[in-house]
Amino acid sequence: MSERFDIYDEEGRPLGTATRQEAHEKGYWHHTFHCWVARRGEDGRAYVLFQRRSPWKDTNPGRLDITVAGHLSAGETVRDAAREMDEEIGWSVPFERLVAYATIREEESGVAGSVPYIDREVSHVFGCLTDKPLDFFRLQPEEVSGIFEADAEELIRLMSGDAATAEARGVLLSAGGERVHVAETIDAEQFVPRDRSYYVGVFRFLRGLALNESPA
Repeated sequence: MSERFDIYDEEGRPLGTATRQEAHEKGYWHHTFHCWVARRGEDGRAYVLFQRRSPWKDTNPGRLDITVAGHLSAGETVRDAAREMDEEIGWSVPFERLVAYATIREEESGVAGSVPYIDREVSHVFGCLTDKPLDFFRLQPEEVSGIFEADAEELIRLMSGDAATAEARGVLLSAGGERVHVAETIDAEQFVPRDRSYYVGVFRFLRGLALNESPA
């Protein structure tokens, strides 16, 4: 059965439900859940965890992205959608431990598999902390091909345009399902295309969360 979303008009008024394909074909607004995970390192610095999308994803395959994200299925609340954490990375926390960052509207259009799409999302963005090493996470290969972390300060400079690259370390899933440890130099173009201010704001927020400081 095709996944169905609650859909909305430009003003946020409910229009009923539509399949994922219909929502992206006709550009209906629908809701998503974003959860960024961060940790405080042994060196006292803040680190941001992010995923590499599966190469089989219909949009932005292989790009770096939010630690965990997913659509709200028809009838779901944001609390319900937090299930994505356990599904994608095999780890979750109670919803009450998530810290709300913002609710944002995003629009993207393109072609996936030779089919044009219009993706209009109202995204509920959260952050949370972990003390788990990268090796701990159990990745869902259909969605996630790897998990990485990088210094929050380096990521802020990267997305602000003050640095061309940042250093990241991660764990990738091989074609045979084995875990491979990697260290990579990444750039902003490897991330899912979004307004760079989104990334800067989130990374500052996560830095403050990890270090118990103001995100300003």
